[in-house]
Amino acid sequence: MFFSSDNAGPVHPQIMERIVADNTGHQMPYGNDTIMPEVRDRLRDIFEAPEAAVYLVATGTAANVLALACYTQPWQTIFCSKVAHVEQDECNAPEFYTGAAKLTLIETDSKLDPAKLEAAIKGQKPGNVHGAQPGPVSITQVTERGSVYSLDELRALTAVAKAHDLPVHLDGARFANALVALDCTPAEMTWKCGVDVVSFGGTKNGCMGVEAVIFFDPAKAWEFELRRKRGAHLFSKHRYLSSQMAGYLADDLWLKMARQANDNAARLAEGMRKAGATFLHAPQANMIFASWPRAIHRKLHEAGARYYLSGGGLDGPDDEPIGARLVCDWSLTRDDVDSFLSHF
Repeated sequence: MFFSSDNAGPVHPQIMERIVADNTGHQMPYGNDTIMPEVRDRLRDIFEAPEAAVYLVATGTAANVLALACYTQPWQTIFCSKVAHVEQDECNAPEFYTGAAKLTLIETDSKLDPAKLEAAIKGQKPGNVHGAQPGPVSITQVTERGSVYSLDELRALTAVAKAHDLPVHLDGARFANALVALDCTPAEMTWKCGVDVVSFGGTKNGCMGVEAVIFFDPAKAWEFELRRKRGAHLFSKHRYLSSQMAGYLADDLWLKMARQANDNAARLAEGMRKAGATFLHAPQANMIFASWPRAIHRKLHEAGARYYLSGGGLDGPDDEPIGARLVCDWSLTRDDVDSFLSHF
């Protein structure tokens, strides 16, 4: 009953098998392996973007900050939610990799609002030499609160950005979970909505450690290659990144795993709702934010359930409501969910 993080789950056997199969003989280093063209062509096909520039890195932070750096000057600001991963969980890496560009945080408990984004952009006073100039807009899909932007919501945000001639970055650490939730195509959720670059996650969804950065404008390719090398994120034994991504994409495994995670989260949320839990955010993908009495938290913990608490610990009044975050990864089963609910 491990619901702490989708980073904590195992690597899918199909991906491990692909790594083992590719662990023979010699391959050219630094992305020149024979597997990378397969990955590049497959992602171009998946995104309906035959000219897209495709690169691999090992972490989501690297994917986000290197992508943003290609669109950000040091005197600019990046617009994002105040709860975005690039703000709360990347240790100022965006500022570091962009040469000290700042972040402009937009007030929200989950999703960005177009009107607030518009106000934030205008608030920078473009053209005023004394202030930071507007830069990229970064959107997280799935959000850090488990919400999923609809296609209309994405279009509304990118329309604001494009009206000010600003590029749009999509942090897709849980890209597959969002895609399954929306039942749309990758193209519809990215470049057809006005997204310029996407961080396409694999690590949280069954890979060992690999993310793709996909530029729909191939003119950014060379700059990314330089930034990746200078930023110490160009793997010499790159084939092991390529191999993971190849296994991930084969036979739509990436979608199957995301669907499994989302379905289990929906089952878990419904059971919790029936048992009286209060949801702090509407669960739409594979994350649940909810609150229930401490006594039940204690009971679950004693039964072996693991998840993050917020706003309190296990010690205190039994009836005090305590918040929690639960995340379903691809490897959890219906039995895991039902076992959790049996102690709720």
